[in-house]
Amino acid sequence: MLVFGGTGDLALHKLLPALYYLHRAGRLHAETRIIALARSPHTRSAFQALAERNCRAHVAREDFDNETWARFAERLDYLAMDASQSADFGRLSKHLGDDPERVRIYYLATSPALFEDIASHLKIAGLAGPKARIVLEKPIGHSLESARAINASIGAVFDESRVFRIDHYLGKETVQNLMALRFANALFEPVWRAGHIEYVQISVCETLGVENRGSYYEQAGAMRDMVQNHLLQLLCLVAMEAPVRFDAEAVRNEKVKILEALKPISGLDVQDKTVRGQYTAGKIGGQEVPAYYFEKNVDNDSDTETFVAVQAEIDNWRWAGVPFYLRTGKRMARKTSEIVIQFKPVPHQLFGGSEANRLLIRLQPEERISLQLMGKSPGKGMHLQPVELDLNLANAFNKQRRWDAYERLLLDVIEGDSTLFMRRDEVEAAWAWVDPIISGWHQHYQSPRPYPAGTNGPEQVNNLLERYGRQWLD
Repeated sequence: MLVFGGTGDLALHKLLPALYYLHRAGRLHAETRIIALARSPHTRSAFQALAERNCRAHVAREDFDNETWARFAERLDYLAMDASQSADFGRLSKHLGDDPERVRIYYLATSPALFEDIASHLKIAGLAGPKARIVLEKPIGHSLESARAINASIGAVFDESRVFRIDHYLGKETVQNLMALRFANALFEPVWRAGHIEYVQISVCETLGVENRGSYYEQAGAMRDMVQNHLLQLLCLVAMEAPVRFDAEAVRNEKVKILEALKPISGLDVQDKTVRGQYTAGKIGGQEVPAYYFEKNVDNDSDTETFVAVQAEIDNWRWAGVPFYLRTGKRMARKTSEIVIQFKPVPHQLFGGSEANRLLIRLQPEERISLQLMGKSPGKGMHLQPVELDLNLANAFNKQRRWDAYERLLLDVIEGDSTLFMRRDEVEAAWAWVDPIISGWHQHYQSPRPYPAGTNGPEQVNNLLERYGRQWLD
């Protein structure tokens, strides 16, 4: 496995700890090597020391031991090179040697601007043989046009079965439990449709700001950074039909159908069905935090959105008329990723109003699934209150360590299983829906609405639901 951008945060904080865990669990072949590639002039021993410092910081203390690390470190190597320079790939080829039977995985933990060059240089250097695979981190481009260009360039070197477009949300245990919940239990299938579901909420909220990613975020914003990939992937898993079998092509076929069935939002529709926001100064956890435009590498007059809410609709038989409310933002009141399935109320309110009858699927901070129902409170009279049937996944499988998303996805790449990765047409279908929204914002001068850090977004976001007598579940 060769990691381009091997000294970056993703490699040091996520990929190497995940690979350490796979090594610890005996899931890596005895001859597996991991080679970090970056421009920094490290020696192999210096990189191993850097990797150890970061793994100690990001691996649970009880899981890190010196003997296991020493064996893992033997797998690690480092080569200083510039991924934009074709000549450096000749040096890489010599470093690897001629071994046509070895499977090579190229993980591009770099800016998407380098994807096309790296693929081309690998081909010229003879490093993209039939057993080579390539892993692309999101975002795949910044628009439909750029995504098509990247996909075409990658496709000219690697056939689609050897391209792994990674979205770490799809590696989360609860996301896969969502598929088990839907397709392995007869309880939900009859009511998983427009006739019984009033609306769906999908929220991915962060308390962090842009950290050291200001330059990237200025070009991306919340729509490109989160909605186009993470939130639309979650929407697909909630809404897709059951695949004919559980394999990569069948699952991804159903997801593409959902993306193609999304009703377009363009022109003046963006004013009624979307809300953009940008955080101002505020408090989180009792600490003062600056406004977005005072963050490092951010323009003082930036109109980049750090918050997006969208009312989406799926124009098909199962979901016609059911709104899907998508919401994501930085510097919000709490860190959470969750899906809320709100069922329709009973036809006749025999005991008064009911706010329960919902399924809550929480991805973080804790992974759990709960069905919120109405029950009678103890005592005289029929006084109802919400109660929960709760599946706490950590408690249910308390003897088993919870795999990190990157562990599972890296193992899938190693085993050649692309079920949890995005296909070319899937990425392009998502951009085809997102692009008109971004264009509508610019055409109608819809600037981001301010919201204080530590709150749940701009005031206007409540209007998406309140006009129908609904509210966000916070």
